[in-house]
Amino acid sequence: QVRLVESGGGLVQPGGSLRLSCTVSGSASSRVGVAWYRQAPGKQREWVATAAIGGATRTADSVNGRISFSRDMANNVWYLQMSNLQPDDTAAYYCSAVFKDRTYWGQGTQVTVSS
Repeated sequence: QVRLVESGGGLVQPGGSLRLSCTVSGSASSRVGVAWYRQAPGKQREWVATAAIGGATRTADSVNGRISFSRDMANNVWYLQMSNLQPDDTAAYYCSAVFKDRTYWGQGTQVTVSS
């Protein structure tokens, strides 16, 4: 009912920026917002940000002030713009959506911040 595909990760220098994409498809795709998580090697997956279907957004303290959101409604693509990236931001980033009490996940996209 919901399928998510992330893209946009890559290698970036400290202080740089990236825009991650989450393409949502499936029969319920227009009825869900997305949440972003990340998981660094050896660490638990942590919540990064949420963009609700009605437009409300929230961000974790660790990325607060460095995140912005946008959306391509025609193609149901959600974007997460991250700026001033630091080595601690290195992780696999995932988007997720909840529909009818079930959580759907994408396959993740790797972000590596290194000089």
